[in-house]
Amino acid sequence: MSAIVSLFLVMDGVMKLFKPLVVVKATVQLGYAESAIVGIGVTFLLFTLLYIVPRTSAVGAVLLTGYLGGAVASNVRAGMPVFNVLFPIIIPGFAWGGLWFRDLRVRNLL
Repeated sequence: MSAIVSLFLVMDGVMKLFKPLVVVKATVQLGYAESAIVGIGVTFLLFTLLYIVPRTSAVGAVLLTGYLGGAVASNVRAGMPVFNVLFPIIIPGFAWGGLWFRDLRVRNLL
């Protein structure tokens, strides 16, 4: 589960670095400047890296949850369809689920 989430997150972050037209269009539609895309991508990849590394995975999951919470708020503010609002809620759910399976510390918290 963590591997699938990690691959998706890395792909999303890398796409922000290369800025294909679809990413630029979606980001501008959400109200962000095109100049912010690379910074957003670098931040997202940093949080993803923290999630992938076992020692920092819980911190990475918390940061990814916050980042994707911002994505939910941006999509709601922009009046996007329900799928666009729910998708950034589902991804951290899978991230925490994968973390629950691979990290005893997280299981002990619950």
